Amino acid sequence: MAFSGNFMCTSFKKELLEGVHNFTTGGNVFKLALYTSSATLNAATTAYSATNESAASAGTYTAGGSELSKVNPSSSGTTAFTDFGDLTFSSLTITARGALIYNDTNSDAAVVVLDFGSDKTSTNGDFVIQFPTADATNAIIRIA
Repeated sequence: MAFSGNFMCTSFKKELLEGVHNFTTGGNVFKLALYTSSATLNAATTAYSATNESAASAGTYTAGGSELSKVNPSSSGTTAFTDFGDLTFSSLTITARGALIYNDTNSDAAVVVLDFGSDKTSTNGDFVIQFPTADATNAIIRIA
């Protein structure tokens, strides 16, 4: 098993200080790609790669994944956060162990690794990535 938890990529943290990522509406394009259990994705992941990306035998998934719908950054108390709208791949036949969110606008820079905890399979059905509530406690990207 190559996945070992959810991670905000270390390179992403550095790139935030460099102003590389723009999560606002009209800003950068972020995508989510699905991966098999053979993929090695962790905090040291720096960019999207097609190596061990899940392949669909039917449906709407293509290499590189799909664009995410952004939720504008916000803050509450001392925590800044942003999130994405849920993503649905329709009529999909695929198995995925995890995913990578990456910045498609800026050199496919890695943002967040998502570990599904086990293989998730869809057979000619909807494969849904459901993001948590966009708030300081739950959003997928939080900086406290």
